[in-house]
Amino acid sequence: MTQTLAAYCRERVAVVRAADRFRRRRVIEGAHGSVVVADGQRCVNFCSNDYLGLASEPALARRMARAGEQLGTGSAASQLVTGHNAEHAALEAELADWVGRERALLFSTGYAANVGVISALMGKADHVVADALNHASLIDGARLSGAQKHVYVHADADDAARQLAACGTGNRLLVTDSIFSMDGDTAPLSALAEQAAEHSAWLAVDDAHGLGVFGPQGGGRVAEARLDSQRVPLLLATLGKSVGAAGAFVAGDDVVIEAILQSARSLIFSTAPPPALAAAAREGVALARAGDRQRVHLMALIERFRHGARALGLPVSDSDSPIQPLLLGDEAQALAASDALLARGFLVGAIRPPTVAPGTSRLRITLTAGHDEAQVEGLLAALAAAVAPVTANRRRA
Repeated sequence: MTQTLAAYCRERVAVVRAADRFRRRRVIEGAHGSVVVADGQRCVNFCSNDYLGLASEPALARRMARAGEQLGTGSAASQLVTGHNAEHAALEAELADWVGRERALLFSTGYAANVGVISALMGKADHVVADALNHASLIDGARLSGAQKHVYVHADADDAARQLAACGTGNRLLVTDSIFSMDGDTAPLSALAEQAAEHSAWLAVDDAHGLGVFGPQGGGRVAEARLDSQRVPLLLATLGKSVGAAGAFVAGDDVVIEAILQSARSLIFSTAPPPALAAAAREGVALARAGDRQRVHLMALIERFRHGARALGLPVSDSDSPIQPLLLGDEAQALAASDALLARGFLVGAIRPPTVAPGTSRLRITLTAGHDEAQVEGLLAALAAAVAPVTANRRRA
């Protein structure tokens, strides 16, 4: 007899718990800034992607409130019906200008953008060549497209070239994150662009964790590398990180964006984001572009953390981004370290499979412009007490 759904789900949850992979949502009271109240405990937040500290910026909240009063709370339809508001149109124009592209197209989430763009452009006769550590949304977009999938060694442009050369007939799409969300390292974008051009492939870059942080006016890693739309015809990024709002976009040549608009199912069959949210994002874009002071402060905090972590003998990764993971190995160690830090007033997430590969569980520390030097020093002191002895024992073993 087939078991009941409840029994089946009970078994699945039990398996997750037994593997130390059970995850739960913390309830945050108040704003989501560098200091939060999580499950009733006040703590310094070192696990958000609010890189410029704009998620709790009053100017965004005021802009959203004014727009909400004027425009209401919802768009009430998909973009291709009546959901496309003047605020959306203005946001798309400002995003295109920021990243140096002819046009941008707004999506509700980063996941929807990546899945929608790849599946809109690629089909069963085509090939998607992807980095081994790409975000799940890029992986799922390739799967949903039905294209043949080829995975290259992480951040290895030479292996990407080998995979491209092995592709048969059909269109070729080379896909990578700019900054990898769990490791914090950066893809060799210029080398990948060269390989894409040499093998007649299109290059798509998800600059979600680079936008606002790197490049002129925070234009991202793609802008920093001076890669135009001929070399990176598909530039994707999100608005829920450095911009401090929510949503995502793809930017490129006008005709490319039009083709995506006409066929991206995750856009066509979704209600458009609230116009007031687009208004808040516009404010966030303006502040991010003008945020050189915040970027300088953030880079100083990153270097301060890395110097202190190295002095403690912690396993610092090769990352110059706000994402600073500390690999601990198994799930139980990562959980224990996260709990020990929380007991000392620091909120740092324990990242475990399936988000990362088995044996690579870690603390994912993220720094933001909303932090100050004292908070970073406090985190280092907590790591010295809670994590350094564990990593020292691993090295001796």
